[in-house]
Amino acid sequence: MNVAAQQKHLSDYRRKEIAKRTVYHILVLAFGFVMVYPLLWMVFSSFKPTTTIFTTAGQIIPTVWTGENYANGLRGFGKIPFMTFFANSLFISTVATVGTVASSAIVAYGFSRMKFFGRKFLFAAMLVTMMLPAQVLMVPQYLWYNKLNWVGTYLPMIVPYFFAIQGFFVYLNVNFIDGVPRDLDEAAKIDGCSTYGIFLRIIVPLLTPALITTGIFSFIWRWDDFLSALLYIRNSALYPASLALKLFCDPSSSSDYGAMFAMSTLSILPVMLIFIFLQKYLVEGIATSGLKG
Repeated sequence: MNVAAQQKHLSDYRRKEIAKRTVYHILVLAFGFVMVYPLLWMVFSSFKPTTTIFTTAGQIIPTVWTGENYANGLRGFGKIPFMTFFANSLFISTVATVGTVASSAIVAYGFSRMKFFGRKFLFAAMLVTMMLPAQVLMVPQYLWYNKLNWVGTYLPMIVPYFFAIQGFFVYLNVNFIDGVPRDLDEAAKIDGCSTYGIFLRIIVPLLTPALITTGIFSFIWRWDDFLSALLYIRNSALYPASLALKLFCDPSSSSDYGAMFAMSTLSILPVMLIFIFLQKYLVEGIATSGLKG
């Protein structure tokens, strides 16, 4: 094959590759736009006058921009500013996340490194709990918390997470710890490290990506938790933001959808910021690559 034919073949190959990449990116962008369209519609609708939100539903960009919805939303209800509800959500999510991260790491270390009777059975039972829908446990949990006089407080939404009740996070950490060479444990024992010292000085630093992943998912799930707040919180002053949003909708009167969309937009900002700044740890933690021996 002469030089001209080679160059023509190379040029045709490059054109085909460019065409493939172009089609691929167009399809990905189109699919991504379809997925994010409801979110964009909500954000832009928060800047529309409430009376025009549904009359101009097919028009995503507002013709008249207004910030009144944010002012009305932040004003809150019954002399309770909406920032109080955000503070409630932040408190619940942060404390429950701390409990989840700590307890999941401790239980995972026990499953991965400790040898005790019934370990395999307990691990299998933990995996089974991951397959149970939350609705199955809803009634017995409510009856139990009601007997403890916890209903009406934040305790049902915080305390259980200090006992590693979410099997997914335990399983995630077990896989990560299993990837840490046991030679490190043996070397630490020779240097005089106890079991607790190995966990705190060897395992926890290497477990950081998995712990951050656990924290990200736990915070997001607790921040978005509507059902638990609906079941256990009775005082509107204690509502988290996820539950307080429903106060904008009044079936017996007019509903302020503009303010609801505005506060919904603000409520997703913490989750978006966490994902943006910690996404590299999220990917690394999910991969659970660890250190292979």
